[in-house]
Amino acid sequence: MKMRNIAVIPARSGSKGLKDKNIREINGKPLMAYAIEAAQKSNLYDCIHVSTDSVRYAEIAREYGAEVPFLRNKELSSDLATTWDAMRFVLREYRNLGKDFDTITVLQPTSPLRDWRDVQKAFRLFQDKQADSVVGVCEMEHSPLWSNTLPEDHCLKGFIREEVNGPRQKLSEYYRLNGAIYILKAQFLLEYGNLYGENGYAYIMSKEHSIDIDDEFDFAIAEILMKKIF
Repeated sequence: MKMRNIAVIPARSGSKGLKDKNIREINGKPLMAYAIEAAQKSNLYDCIHVSTDSVRYAEIAREYGAEVPFLRNKELSSDLATTWDAMRFVLREYRNLGKDFDTITVLQPTSPLRDWRDVQKAFRLFQDKQADSVVGVCEMEHSPLWSNTLPEDHCLKGFIREEVNGPRQKLSEYYRLNGAIYILKAQFLLEYGNLYGENGYAYIMSKEHSIDIDDEFDFAIAEILMKKIF
């Protein structure tokens, strides 16, 4: 039987770092539009939903072809609520509407350079591994072994660990979560929700597709890259 898949774009309106960043225009479109279009072009989803607490955001989402049959409640729109609380709410609300899904893909609007090919490849990995979850990652710009805490007087004694001494090329590669793609079995999210367990896998993305917009600097970098890539 064919799996039923939902893509969810979480876009609450209460951003403090960059006001209204989820609908701020970049390269002529609101930020959330790129996530909606990536889901559409992947041809994987029976439903593309924008999870928001804002009537205005919902209207913009519908203009770009997303579904918003309900809004987030106030409790799930606070700074204390997690994205995963909101995603469980989405699955349960659709269930109440008579729609059940086998998988849920979360595409944050703040990763506008993630494209539909990334979504397809990550989903293929999810299927091939028969995974509970697949999460987007990218290689770190600098090894964390080159970083350390500082004492109050900022003395550098012992700052570089002994294992770092030697050619940089011999250091292990480190990866970080990039926030661009999360794919989970719906029932797994409802019951467990540990994305990083033994049946969770990393989908490695390029550095440029992993840009995550949190402030004005990130926005400027994304805008420059977008003009070169799109």
